[in-house]
Amino acid sequence: MKEYKNKHTHGADWSPDRILRRENKGDAEVGLMAFISAALPDAKRSDIKKWLKFGHFAINGVVTTAFDAPVAPGSVVELNLTRPFVVFSHPRLKIVYEDDDIIVVDKGYGLLSVGTDSSKKSKVETAYSILRDYVKSVHPSNKIFIVHRLDRDTSGLMVFAKNVEAKEALQHNWNNMVLERKYVALLEGELENESGEIRSHLAETSQHEVYSTDEPSEGKLAVTRYRVRRKGKGHTLAEFSLDTGRKNQIRVHARDLGCPITGDKKYGNGSGPLRRLALHAETLRFAHPVTRQDMNFLSPVPSQFNKYV
Repeated sequence: MKEYKNKHTHGADWSPDRILRRENKGDAEVGLMAFISAALPDAKRSDIKKWLKFGHFAINGVVTTAFDAPVAPGSVVELNLTRPFVVFSHPRLKIVYEDDDIIVVDKGYGLLSVGTDSSKKSKVETAYSILRDYVKSVHPSNKIFIVHRLDRDTSGLMVFAKNVEAKEALQHNWNNMVLERKYVALLEGELENESGEIRSHLAETSQHEVYSTDEPSEGKLAVTRYRVRRKGKGHTLAEFSLDTGRKNQIRVHARDLGCPITGDKKYGNGSGPLRRLALHAETLRFAHPVTRQDMNFLSPVPSQFNKYV
């Protein structure tokens, strides 16, 4: 395993952590204990068990204490020889992947991505503020940068940058870096066509409501593709893929189809059995801003979405 000094340190003197890092370059999944034993043949089994027990191991940036945790091909295992890794835990936000440049999270519904003017005054908790506090608990000089947003009531996958270089690489080349973004929504009504494309120009009123217009000069082009996964009982479970990333794009285009997202108070009637906006960011695939590695993440669709079709 390769050893390196990590600036993300923790302790009174902020001395660098000693991190051993190893990638599974094989073509088969292997249990963590077996992987460690092969990577560190001279390590005592008692030491490995101690490191596992106290959280010295992380797979793709996520700390684990399970000896049989799967190490998939391409996964990176890290061993902190200095101290246990700082463990992130929050009921509304889950870290899916973390390295020195990015953090991929699964955001719960009802949580703002980043603060608005009003939320900042009332110190409302946001995905950004939660992650900022986390990275600063690792080292006070660490920072977090917003790259893109999800609506407050949309759940699912987001990526944040941990340095300016990663932030600028993702933001400036977003359309080229993002290889796939897929959302799943529970719609009011049953869509007639099994698949299709919605293309319109989106503009915004002074009350911040987005609407479709046929006049190119009035708005920005938005293209959304959809496919029905299942329908019945007066609802449709559909997936949406974005060719463009405009504000409220899926919500507006779902309304344009005549089947607004259930629970959408802004672009529908606000009713629905889930008591939430039934929109979830299921898939996020992008090129890593530094390594250019293909990063592909999947967040399971909330089980409640499937109960009403």
